[in-house]
Amino acid sequence: MSNGDPHPAEARARDVRLMGFDVDGVMTDGTLYFLESGEEIKAFNVLDGHGIKMLAESGVTVAVVSARRSNAVDRRARSLGIEHVLQGIEGKREAFGRLAAQLGIRLEACGFIGDDVLDLPLLRSVRFAASVPNAPAFVREHVHFVTQHAGGRGAVRELCEFVMNAQGTLTQALRRYLP
Repeated sequence: MSNGDPHPAEARARDVRLMGFDVDGVMTDGTLYFLESGEEIKAFNVLDGHGIKMLAESGVTVAVVSARRSNAVDRRARSLGIEHVLQGIEGKREAFGRLAAQLGIRLEACGFIGDDVLDLPLLRSVRFAASVPNAPAFVREHVHFVTQHAGGRGAVRELCEFVMNAQGTLTQALRRYLP
């Protein structure tokens, strides 16, 4: 907000202990690439990846929740140190709820960023719901925060920094990079 007032979603983001990320359209631009061999490849943003690492280092548990299944997602999650990867999930709300319960975290302390209507049941069940500007309007209308950056183009980094700023951990995290 330009007048210096805090964003209305900050109070919700302040409570997040488990943050879930959709993949296609959020961690990627949503384009699906298939090689002649049938292998699927995905393009991930390196800035987004470092945002996830910083968020996890700040004490927020990170999870990936995707309706699709991809080896590229497994590799990317492993490279970022993400332990909780739920793929091939049709009922995202139920699967994420089970993960939260296993971790001893109430949904009132969870957040999720998704970009399509199949994400709405989960988005509407967590404390902090976010989306990207390239999501359908119907999805954007049902979340607390919409990133300025598009999916696969910095949206994840923006979201991670938003949550860390709300929790008062961003400045400290960034200071470690200064000489």
